[in-house]
Amino acid sequence: MKQKLLYCAMLLPILATPLTFAQEHEEHPEEHQEDQQGEQMDHSGHDMSGMGEMDHSGHDMSGTGEMDHSGHDMSGTGEMDHSGHDMSGMYGMDHSLHNAPNQPDHVMDHEVLLTKVTIDQLEAREHEGSALKGNLWFGSDFNKLWLKTEVEREDGETSNSELQALYSRAVAPYWDLKVGVRHDFILEYGDSKNWAAIGFNGLAPYFFEVDSTLFLGEDGDSALRLEAEYELLFTQQWILSPEIEMNFYGQNDRDTHTGSGLSDIEAGLRLRYEFTPQFAPYVGVHYEKKFGNTADFLRDAGESSGETTWVIGLHAWF
Repeated sequence: MKQKLLYCAMLLPILATPLTFAQEHEEHPEEHQEDQQGEQMDHSGHDMSGMGEMDHSGHDMSGTGEMDHSGHDMSGTGEMDHSGHDMSGMYGMDHSLHNAPNQPDHVMDHEVLLTKVTIDQLEAREHEGSALKGNLWFGSDFNKLWLKTEVEREDGETSNSELQALYSRAVAPYWDLKVGVRHDFILEYGDSKNWAAIGFNGLAPYFFEVDSTLFLGEDGDSALRLEAEYELLFTQQWILSPEIEMNFYGQNDRDTHTGSGLSDIEAGLRLRYEFTPQFAPYVGVHYEKKFGNTADFLRDAGESSGETTWVIGLHAWF
């Protein structure tokens, strides 16, 4: 009997639990209705735009279904009114006001102007000889203004001195067109001369630096100069530089000891050591030979038509 009473006592709390739950459910029907029927609740005071077909007239949530967007015009990106902003598609945009210029013009608009002074050769030669060859340019990769000079002295006297003022324009990769004037100063033989100059200079295949210039004189005289130079790097500091220059004339001129045709060839071989790229002393050999009527004019004047000399000098730029 005691055991039956004990079992009944244990079952009473269990049986009472459903009754208690039902009573609470009757006292708070709204809370249980929210738990069981959340999808049908009235959320007019809250914007829950992710739900079904609720009324969102107070809030524009244009990313959802068939809501009322009368307060905001969000009628699809394809038909939007962009009258104030021209953003008409990446592939069909009108860039007439902002067309990017062609590459050369675009680069020209942003040219960086620089100045460089180069002393190719400042050297002493045998037999009281010396020579200076250098240039200065101002401009950019596409347009430059040049001053070039060459001076040679033999036996303490100036035998050759000239100055060129040129404008160059890039016309192809590694090639420039140049125009300008050349002035020959009063020399040991003859008077000063003025020439108009036009030519090309650039980098030929195998990295040969090439310079060709046609000169036209005041009296119809003409001359052609061809130059080529190459740099052979043994190391980053030791550089061997062979070069050659040829001069042609279209007429004979006894006053300046120049004859028509091939007049002279100058060649050199110089080995320099670059302490820095801007400062490089060198030693080398210089060869010069006159041809044709030029050689005849010099022999008639008691001069040699050719010689080979050792040189020592400096190559620098800044």
